[in-house]
Amino acid sequence: MIDGVGLAERDGLGLRERKKLATRRALCDAAVQLAISHGIEGITPERIADVADVSPRTFRNYFSSPEEAIISGMQESARAIPANLRARPRNEPIWESLCVALVTTVEEVMSARELKQLLELVRCHRSLLAEHLTVLEEVGQQLAEIIAERTGTDINQDIYPRLLADVARIAVKSSMDLWSQGNTGRDIGEILTEALDLLSRGLSVPATSAPPITGST
Repeated sequence: MIDGVGLAERDGLGLRERKKLATRRALCDAAVQLAISHGIEGITPERIADVADVSPRTFRNYFSSPEEAIISGMQESARAIPANLRARPRNEPIWESLCVALVTTVEEVMSARELKQLLELVRCHRSLLAEHLTVLEEVGQQLAEIIAERTGTDINQDIYPRLLADVARIAVKSSMDLWSQGNTGRDIGEILTEALDLLSRGLSVPATSAPPITGST
């Protein structure tokens, strides 16, 4: 299970809200399992509802499409990043706050075993990718607004908040790509921490045992 929805359950919600979150999570889990097991072709609201043991009408109360349900957990996880950034101490340097918020969120919500398979589905299907990119744009805007508020800059006039927010998004995306497609043997949090450290040092070329590439002779 990709537990992005679970983050909101700790906020003191009432019984009705917790039940609604549980239903949403069940539908998300059912959609993910169907997509991983059978691919997204042919997945319908009815099939997802059947696996989650609810009615198709209930499905439509929560999601507008199977694609939205499939990546709902990833979306909720992404939306946790601005919340975690806003929760950092206001007197903390903004880069430090951003690094802590990014790594904490990624380590907490992106450890599910099936996430790598889900990321592969997102890369291969434009409908899922469109859903995913829409949320990333939303998250980037929220990050930029928080950064502007914390640094006293103007999001409509100054480049800094937008640039820093975009850098954060790229660091997360690049780390997720390497983690899901590469063969590093490292967890996502470690990779993201390295990415942020490289950025903080101006993207200096990392030490390597391979000889530098020289021009042909």
